[in-house]
Order: sequence, then C-alpha cells, then structure tokens
Amino acid sequence: MSDEPTSSGASGDAIVDYDIHKILKALPHRYPLLLVDRVKRIELGQRIHAVKAVSMNEEFFQGHFPGAPIMPGVLQIEALAQAAAILGIETLELAGTGKLVIFMGIDSAKFRAPVNPGCLLDLEVEFLQSRRQVHKFSGKASVEGKVTCQVDFTAMIADPPES
Repeated sequence: MSDEPTSSGASGDAIVDYDIHKILKALPHRYPLLLVDRVKRIELGQRIHAVKAVSMNEEFFQGHFPGAPIMPGVLQIEALAQAAAILGIETLELAGTGKLVIFMGIDSAKFRAPVNPGCLLDLEVEFLQSRRQVHKFSGKASVEGKVTCQVDFTAMIADPPES
C-alpha cells in the first residue's frame, strides 16, 4: 500500500468553505443518519476536521439512555466514517458521481469519555494508506479537546447497488 491516496486533485490543497449543501452532495446519508453538520477544513489527500452538533433531539437519545443521555460509541465511529467519506470523495473528486464509501473493517476502537447532548463533537480523520479503491483511516472524536473516541478503520469506494 502506498502512503498517499490517489487523487486527481493536488494533495495537501485545503478546502475551508464547506457547508451542509456540499456535505449532502458528497454523502448519500440523510436524516436521521447524517452525522456530519459542518466541515471546518479538508486537506486533500491528508486530513479532515468536521463537526457534529449533538442535540437532545437526536432519535437515539430516546433509548440511550432515558434520564442519562449518551451518544452511542458506534455512532461516534459512524460520524468519523462519514467525515472520512467526505475526505475521500473530495480527494478523489467523486462528489456527485453516486460513488459510495463503504466500511470494510474497524480496528482498535477505544471509547474514552461520554458524549452528551448540547456539545459540539469534533471529528478529525486522516488518511493512513491507500491502494486502488481501498483506504485506511485513523479517526479521533473529541469534545472541547477531550478525546471521546479513537478508531482506525478501512473503507472502499464502490458503485451503489443496482435497484
């Protein structure tokens, strides 16, 4: 595996003006499973810093846990994966093509602190390795600088399933 993702865009170029409309163009996810609200910065071929505004209105808080709401760890990983998908889609210039970024593996997941309603969950993901359509990422979620989740994961670029 090479250390740099294949990209027709220049590796290291930064994107800072990235709003919800661009997120919706890059990702197929929609409510209630869209877990990236804003992208602060993308360094093509390298890393992304995105944000999830965690609200008490999230459906998962109804059952996790009544009276003591905590964002499920698997959803923190999903939020990191969605940020990674945006990084991959932008790096490879695939926005609007219908291509999907699909999980292949999750490694070394660690949960460090709870995520409660009312916070901004920072999502930081970086490319580790790439090979053709398979990419390895490392992600870290945090609230006010305190790490809540760390994970390494592998994903692939794929065509959507035929209907």
